[in-house]
Amino acid sequence: MKPEIKSRLEDIKRSIDEIDEFLPDKKDFYLFDKDLKTKKAIERNLEIIGEALSRVLKENLDIKISDSRKIVDTRNRIIHGYNSITSDVLWLIITKSLPLLKKEILKLLE
Repeated sequence: MKPEIKSRLEDIKRSIDEIDEFLPDKKDFYLFDKDLKTKKAIERNLEIIGEALSRVLKENLDIKISDSRKIVDTRNRIIHGYNSITSDVLWLIITKSLPLLKKEILKLLE
């Protein structure tokens, strides 16, 4: 694996880990919904994930990551359609999409 790709995969992993650290052990949507700082920090990490993945895919189309296009599209939506990202969309990404992405990234980094 090229060093650039590995570095970007590590950036994705780091951003997922940071998102996990921002949230309490007991994940509660209602507390999350009221926490503007956490939501903004998570949005920033999702931007990083989307940008890093976009660059990985440009370098190597053979790397398979589930929903890679949706991940990149989410990054674009956060940046360009910032007012269209709701708390429930972020919550769905955090609880459903990121665990699978983390598994796939860890496997690629092995």
